[in-house]
Amino acid sequence: MTVMDIRKVGDPVLRQVAEPVTVFDAELHRLVDDLGETLAQSRGAGLAAPQIGVGLRVFAINPDLPGNDLGLDHLINPGLEFPDDEEQYGPEGCLSIPGIYLDTRRRLNVVARGLTKHGDPVQIVGAGLLARCVQHETDHLDGVLFIDRQDADGQERLLATLREAAWAGTRLQVSPH
Repeated sequence: MTVMDIRKVGDPVLRQVAEPVTVFDAELHRLVDDLGETLAQSRGAGLAAPQIGVGLRVFAINPDLPGNDLGLDHLINPGLEFPDDEEQYGPEGCLSIPGIYLDTRRRLNVVARGLTKHGDPVQIVGAGLLARCVQHETDHLDGVLFIDRQDADGQERLLATLREAAWAGTRLQVSPH
């Protein structure tokens, strides 16, 4: 296992739609392990493969998140369903946008179906923080950042702040999502 560098906002890989995983081999197992190790080192809630420069539909989640009764630490090729229309509005951050936390609207409840690194089907039924994390990481696989979920004024204020950050890239943009 290796702790990988986390790509920051402005890196083009964060805006690309990740490709589905079709091969479940040792290389995929290493990717999942590297994601988990990098996530543990960063003490985050989740980390998607594009955040370490890999354009595959894989993300790691903290197995200790409240509601993660199965203790799942990753999901491959996730598909999301929402059992109701309930929403939550609260603070959200991103390892690719360090130090920035914004109140973000997400669905309160989620059912995520996908695969393990062995190709076995798995399902996560989550609410609250677990639901927020699964939605946030799935957004990463679609090239969407949580700043894209802010209103126009909030996006402009955030972009101005990010442009001044020492770590920020030069290609800062907001997605139309």
